[in-house]
Amino acid sequence: MAETCNHDCSSCGTTCGSDTRKKDFHEKPNELSSIRHVIAVVSGKGGVGKSLVTGLLAVAMSRKGQHTGILDADITGPSIPKMFGVKGEVRGGKAGAYPVTTAGGIDVMSMNLLLENETDPVVWRGPILSGVVKQFWQDIIWQDEDYLFIDMPPGTGDVPLTVFQTIQVDGIVVVTSPQELVSMIVAKIVKMAELMKVPVLGLVENMSYFECPNCGEKHEIFGHSHLQEIADQYHLPVLGRIPMVPQLAASCDAGQIETVDGTWLDEAVENMMKEMDKQDKK
Repeated sequence: MAETCNHDCSSCGTTCGSDTRKKDFHEKPNELSSIRHVIAVVSGKGGVGKSLVTGLLAVAMSRKGQHTGILDADITGPSIPKMFGVKGEVRGGKAGAYPVTTAGGIDVMSMNLLLENETDPVVWRGPILSGVVKQFWQDIIWQDEDYLFIDMPPGTGDVPLTVFQTIQVDGIVVVTSPQELVSMIVAKIVKMAELMKVPVLGLVENMSYFECPNCGEKHEIFGHSHLQEIADQYHLPVLGRIPMVPQLAASCDAGQIETVDGTWLDEAVENMMKEMDKQDKK
């Protein structure tokens, strides 16, 4: 304790044993919620298919018999409802509101479920966006979720910071694409995860290649993949590679991602479940 201490910790620039300031900013979910694990899906830049990976992970996890939900934290660019074919049906009461459930049983909460028209823009500043994310965590009743995936906005700004400070995230999945510049982007995300003390579960590469339906040859349209080099550099596992599949894009556009017959992320969710089991036993 400083010699001139006035016991007003809020105005003090030092740290001592009598410091009463809050050091853990994590907030509890709604008192009626039950959530076992929270996984954030992140990318350092837009356009790499983060929402697609979130959706595919949720579907793959659901097919493993896990009750799964998606909290869409990309407030200004929500695409999860479109992929799953769900629209505004949010209901609730004094205790909180409930997410919308997809045809396959996945719970979803997104800004687009609250807008009168799904094409209406959300023109808000950072603090308001962050406040909405907090509401999706505290005011929404997530019932019996084995895995709650958070579809994050790109980058390391206000909303990602709010998520990591407000929500006890068990791990993050980093989404990349084959371009070489992605190595720099991954570095930013990994360093942010270290600062926030959130474990990185691994990397998923989207748009990895196109496989010719006639001859089966794989074409690296966006260049040679640097995924394994990046993974080795940061000692991270490669969780999966998603090819460019026209049928996949068409299914998402039609709101039928749950009907996609793809096993690209099956191994990823199996490894994720094993890692979460290890955490549970600690």
